[in-house]
Amino acid sequence: MPDVKSSEHIAPCGMNCYLCTGYQRKRRPCPGCYGPDENKPKHCTVCKIKNCEELARGGSGFCYSCESFPCKRLKQLDTRYKTRYGMSMIENLQDIKTHGIEEFKKAQVIKWTCKKCGLLLCVHRERCQDCGEVNEGYGPIAN
Repeated sequence: MPDVKSSEHIAPCGMNCYLCTGYQRKRRPCPGCYGPDENKPKHCTVCKIKNCEELARGGSGFCYSCESFPCKRLKQLDTRYKTRYGMSMIENLQDIKTHGIEEFKKAQVIKWTCKKCGLLLCVHRERCQDCGEVNEGYGPIAN
């Protein structure tokens, strides 16, 4: 099974950067939300959630500690990811708050590991990039 080692690859919004297509690409991979801006897509370097002043004042480094949680921006991101990719940022953050980052990372590995080849899936892709197996977690979340 893949190892999601660093908590620094869990973004303040609840995105698991290990699952992002930018992080997984072979050439010039993105270093994740907290990594240097080199190789990051423009929308990540100017991310209003990551650069939020309220987040900077909070203690956890995650949006769940904000008094405005979930804010309008986070709700929009959550809706987009639930609709397109089958991931809820708000649920991720609630899991981190309730169970802690280590348990969250363990659950992410189980959920996002390809059942056929054992590699980490990409939240943005319908199929495993290695073996082509269908990503069962991909797609809209039913409400």
